[in-house]
Amino acid sequence: MNERIVIHTEFIRLDALLKYAGLCETGGEAKLAVQNGLCEVNGEVCLARGKKLRPGDVVSFEGKQIGVAGA
Repeated sequence: MNERIVIHTEFIRLDALLKYAGLCETGGEAKLAVQNGLCEVNGEVCLARGKKLRPGDVVSFEGKQIGVAGA
């Protein structure tokens, strides 16, 4: 895993994670990336930008992996 993002809430949405992790510059860019099938969640392509990610989930985008961890 390339990076780990710690969240202090129950979940974070996929599009918000992409923006928060700096993988997309804007929310609109994150939305398009998800809608175009460029993201994987736990090894499966995810087309739902509002997908709720919880600690333990792993997001893959542009060759990078981001793990979600709880506080």
